[in-house]
Amino acid sequence: MVYVLKPEEVRAKYGSMFCQEFLTMVDEKAGKAKIVETCLARGPAEWDLVNRRRASGVIDQVKIEGTTLMMDVHMGEKELNFGPVSANLGGQGLKKLVVEGDTVRTTWMGIAGASVGVGACLPQARGVIRTEYPDDFKIGGGHTSTVDIITPKMVRIVIGVDDTDTKEKGATWAAALKVARDCPVGRFIDHKIIQLNPKSPTKTTNCCATAISFAVTEADVPKLIEYCRDALKKASCSTDAVMTVFQGLEVPKALRDFGWSAKSVLYTQEEARKVAEAAGVQIISLTGINGMIGAIAAVGCCDLGAEAAGVPEDFA
Repeated sequence: MVYVLKPEEVRAKYGSMFCQEFLTMVDEKAGKAKIVETCLARGPAEWDLVNRRRASGVIDQVKIEGTTLMMDVHMGEKELNFGPVSANLGGQGLKKLVVEGDTVRTTWMGIAGASVGVGACLPQARGVIRTEYPDDFKIGGGHTSTVDIITPKMVRIVIGVDDTDTKEKGATWAAALKVARDCPVGRFIDHKIIQLNPKSPTKTTNCCATAISFAVTEADVPKLIEYCRDALKKASCSTDAVMTVFQGLEVPKALRDFGWSAKSVLYTQEEARKVAEAAGVQIISLTGINGMIGAIAAVGCCDLGAEAAGVPEDFA
């Protein structure tokens, strides 16, 4: 038997805690998921990072950006590795992630003090629908606790943008950031400035494209695309602006390779279009078509980290 609490009920029972937001994005075709967890302070985020790496489970990789944890997860179930010293060190981890219709069920286990995080903190975060507790649930002390947290099933949408500016006015990175910040659909996740081949004869100034990414429910994907298209078109100063759209957590290798090589190679629009079509990237003309190569390359570079912002010689 289980009992169910909504976030506000968890908050009323345990008091306000430090987890502010909890999102689950899935890519069912790839069998992968990404969990985004935002904390009030860096200390709890660092504690969670260390504990989840220690326990492993279905978490493949976890990193921290400011006070936000980004967890790469494989879908399914795997036993946690708390180890013989867990009673002294504490421990928490993700045992299972499965899709149930339009929701995601994640099963968390915590031992000793770390059980507070999975039993009282995560369940009250924005983005959680409900948490299911076993009847014998206990928190803190030497107890081992298990909870199931239910969240909306979301997907990642990456929007590539290029050539919204002219030599006289505008900046693609700034226009895209404003559009992403003001977006009323889904949750703005990331903004990347992607420097491409500075020898391009059609560059505006620094030859930079931009990628913005969102977590959004599948039902709201058309609304998100429509908003970005209309807002970016309105923000464009040039007659060359292009927007691209990619859905998924795993950018295909051919597209990643294209994005990286576009920092040193000059491609034709036809070459770029073939790569985009093979990778499932949608190309949308905003005011023209000359920004196609950059907008496609932006998607290819969206997961490169700091390397997206430079050219190959910066990282040699």
